[in-house]
Amino acid sequence: MALYSYFAKSLKGEEKNGTMEAKNVQQLSATLKEQGYILIKAEPETEKGEKKGFSLPFFRKKVSLTEKLMFTRNLQVMIVSGLSLPKALRILSDQSKSKRFKEVILKIEENITKGKNFSESLEEFPDVFSELFRNMIKVGEETGGMDNVLKILARQLEKEHDLKSKIKGAMIYPAVIICAMIGIGILMLIMVVPTLAKTFEELKIELPLTTRVVMWLGNFLAQNWLLCIIVIAVAVFFLRLISKSKSGKKTIDYILLKIPVISSLVKKTNSAYTVRTLSSLVASGVPIVRSLEIVAGTLDNVYYKTAILDASEKVRKGEKLSSALSSYTAIYPSLVLQMLEVGEETGETSSILAKLADFFEEDIANETKNLSSIIEPILMLIIGTVIGFFAVSMVQPMYTMLDAI
Repeated sequence: MALYSYFAKSLKGEEKNGTMEAKNVQQLSATLKEQGYILIKAEPETEKGEKKGFSLPFFRKKVSLTEKLMFTRNLQVMIVSGLSLPKALRILSDQSKSKRFKEVILKIEENITKGKNFSESLEEFPDVFSELFRNMIKVGEETGGMDNVLKILARQLEKEHDLKSKIKGAMIYPAVIICAMIGIGILMLIMVVPTLAKTFEELKIELPLTTRVVMWLGNFLAQNWLLCIIVIAVAVFFLRLISKSKSGKKTIDYILLKIPVISSLVKKTNSAYTVRTLSSLVASGVPIVRSLEIVAGTLDNVYYKTAILDASEKVRKGEKLSSALSSYTAIYPSLVLQMLEVGEETGETSSILAKLADFFEEDIANETKNLSSIIEPILMLIIGTVIGFFAVSMVQPMYTMLDAI
C-alpha cells in the first residue's frame, strides 16, 4: 500500500483534499468515487508525508514537453526493435540532456529491474508523467500492445507540442513590442523628463496639465524606482496567488471566454485538447468513463473541466457522450457534438475524434496568424498615441516659451 496526497471534486463543485492509503491511483479513484468524489490529482508520498524523489519540489526543474516527446518516440522504436525495457531506458537516460529527466529515467529503470511494472514506476513521478501518460502505459501492459500505445502517446505529445508552439508563437511578437515600449517609456521618464523639468523650472513658464503629469511621473520614478520594482513584484505575486485560488481561476477563465477574438481561440484550443486526448485514450482501450475523468484532469479551464466531469457521470449512468455534452454548447462547438454522435453510431469514435482534432488544430493555426495581423495595427495605434502624448506634453511648453519671446 502507498500513501497518496490527493485532490478531488464532486459534481456540485465541492473540493476535497488530503492523504489516503491505496494500492495504486486506480484504487484511490474508486474509493473516492464511492464517497461521491472524482479524483482530479494524486501524488505518491512516503510514510512521513514527504514526496518521493531526489529533491524538494520547489527546486525541481520541469521536464520539457520536447524531452518527453523524444523519450516516448525513441522508446517506441526501441520496443519495436526488440530491446528490453530496462536496456531501452538506460540508453534513453544517456541521451537525455535534462539532468532531472535523466535521474527520473534511471530511477524507473531501477524499479523495473526490481520487479515493478512500468506504469507503477511512472506513478512515482506525477510531476513528470501526466495521468494520461500513466494510464495509457498501464493499458499497454494489460493488453500487450505497448508499442502501439507508445505510438499513440508520441502522436498525442507531438500534436500538443505543435499546438502550444503555435499559440506561443502568436503571442511572442506583441509581448516583445509591449515590453520594449514599456522599457523605452520608463527610460525616457527617468532620464529625459527630469532634465527637461529643470529647464522649464528655470524658465518659470506656466506648464500645461499634460506636461505637469508627465514631469511628476518622471520625477516620481527617478526618486522611487526601487519602491516601484517592489510594488510591481508584490502585485505580480498576488495576481499569481489569486489566479491559483478557486474563485480567482474561475473569474479569469470566465473573462477569457468572453473577450472577443480571444474567446474563440480559447474554445477551439480546449476543444482540440478534449477530442485529441479522448481519441488517444479510446484508441488505447481505456474505458470511456475513465477516459473522460483523465481528460478532465488534463484541461486547465475550470468550465471545460466541470463539463467533462459532469458528462462522465452521465455516461456512467448510461447516457451517450454526445447527449451528455449537449447542455454545454456555449463552450463546445456544435461540430464536436455532431461528430461525437456520428462516432457513436458508426463505432469509429477514436478515428473521428482524431480527424476532428486535426481540423481544430489547423483552424487554430490559421486563427493565430490572423490574431497577429489584428494585434499589429492595434499595437501601432497604442504606440503612436503614447508617443504623441509624450511629444505634445514636452513640446507644447517650448512653443509657449517662443510665443512669449
